[in-house]
Amino acid sequence: MAAEAIQEIPKLDLSDFTHGNQESKLAFVQNLGKAYEEIGFVAISNHGIDKALLEEMYRQVEAFYALPLETKLKYDDSKGGGQRGYTGFGKEHAKDRNTGDLKEFWHFGQYVDDADVLSDFYPPNRIVDELPRFNSVGKEIYAALEITGSKVLQAIALFLQLDEHYFDAKIHNGNSILRPIHYPAITEEPKDAIRAGEHEDINLITLLVGASADGLEVLNKNNEWIGVTEVEDHIIVNVGDMLERLTNDRLKSTTHRVINPPKQKWSSPRFSIPFFLHPRPEVPLNCLDSCCTSNHPKKYENCTANEFLIQRLTEIGLL
Repeated sequence: MAAEAIQEIPKLDLSDFTHGNQESKLAFVQNLGKAYEEIGFVAISNHGIDKALLEEMYRQVEAFYALPLETKLKYDDSKGGGQRGYTGFGKEHAKDRNTGDLKEFWHFGQYVDDADVLSDFYPPNRIVDELPRFNSVGKEIYAALEITGSKVLQAIALFLQLDEHYFDAKIHNGNSILRPIHYPAITEEPKDAIRAGEHEDINLITLLVGASADGLEVLNKNNEWIGVTEVEDHIIVNVGDMLERLTNDRLKSTTHRVINPPKQKWSSPRFSIPFFLHPRPEVPLNCLDSCCTSNHPKKYENCTANEFLIQRLTEIGLL
């Protein structure tokens, strides 16, 4: 008989951690850790992202993708590995797949506003001349998601029996990416391409704020695809490969995908805005000693976050 597996994404309330008493805070930590050990995904309410700001971000994103292709291509950064600005339709593919995903996307990167040496390491953000609010709203959303992500990482640190603020300095001015994605209407039979092929994320955690249509599916431990639905007013927060590596596979970077809609809905585009929370480039991703035992010996070679990122960007066709 197959082992019992999660059939829907667990839902948690972040205010239990940020504004609750000691009992509710501890319960949040344990429930989050258990979910990340079993499925790698949670849906979080009371996440602190202003709804009006998020709606404005989606309006700006839709306006950008409605621009003529030649205008969008002004902001193409293919030669820079797509770190900033626009990446065109079908250029990225999932690891171990050759078919390009049915999407185009934009990258907002880190805004270094202090005297950090990383101000010279990161490429500058591209400014969209045609949409005066696009970049300012993107910067606000980026900052808000960094704060929310830091709270989730504080809970993860406690679950791993680390200091609550273990990750704080490691993600300060981290190499995080805000990626507004457009999955255009499907106009012809896509053969073997889907909106986003099955993959795992590269980073520590991903925060997904809303999506304009269903399609996200997660693979549970029985190799069953489960749809992420009925999560209005929540954000989806999942474990990435960097955190899985750091915890020696204790926390799961779970395979997920975005499937094509039924044929009768091909004419509907899809928009989503994931935030990929990365540490600083120099941060080691060496497996935590507390996650290595005789039954679960250290699985990964030591490397830095930047070394791992370059390896993975090459695998998915962006470098």
